Amino acid sequence: MANALVKPDYGIDAPGVIRNLIGIGIGLAILGWFVPTLRIGALVFGLRPMTWTIAPCLVIEGILMILYSKKWKFNHRDRMLNMIPWRGDEQVLDVGTGRGLLMIGAAKKLKTGRSVGIDIWSTTDLSGNSMEKTLQNAELEGVRAKVEVQNGDATAMKFPDNTFDVVLSNLCIHNIPTSEGRDKACLEILRVLKPGGKALVSDFIKTGDYVKAFRAAGAKVKIGGRHYFTVRIVEVEK
Repeated sequence: MANALVKPDYGIDAPGVIRNLIGIGIGLAILGWFVPTLRIGALVFGLRPMTWTIAPCLVIEGILMILYSKKWKFNHRDRMLNMIPWRGDEQVLDVGTGRGLLMIGAAKKLKTGRSVGIDIWSTTDLSGNSMEKTLQNAELEGVRAKVEVQNGDATAMKFPDNTFDVVLSNLCIHNIPTSEGRDKACLEILRVLKPGGKALVSDFIKTGDYVKAFRAAGAKVKIGGRHYFTVRIVEVEK
């Protein structure tokens, strides 16, 4: 009965960034109000202090990121999953699965297929990020038997060539610190994708670089327009 009251939790993306944006924004607003020289400068020159201009922008950006984590990323997940013509027997990989948003969403599309998620479980990139919480979400969503979760580095996957019909990734690859590493992750996605398979890589930066890496490896690539201000989807066919 207790489990029936527990809801899946897919975490807050980039919690440290959100905390910093809101904290700095509030701090600047306080500074602009209470530091006399800034107020005097505004009165003398007829200008609002720079702090009063920047502060609300930072706070609003932090709030928008919270809204993405709590609502918009579910719509974005559905947008991505609807781009796949599901049969139900696919082998699916979610690169940087986090707490399983795409992996679990894909599993719900499957009948005899399997959905695999890999991650390095960074809590900097996602609050409460852990394999245990991902598996708990899968249990709560009723797809535990259809999923598999592994420790895995996107730049050096352990899977054989041509393993997956579908490869998914959202807001993951930009976290790899070097351009060489990001290119390697793209090549790994292409390597484990079956001929005729489809990969969808979604991110808010570096998507042009991903397109170049995939095309240089011989894949067919399309890139969609921006969703929720900055996120774009790179569509790859092998």
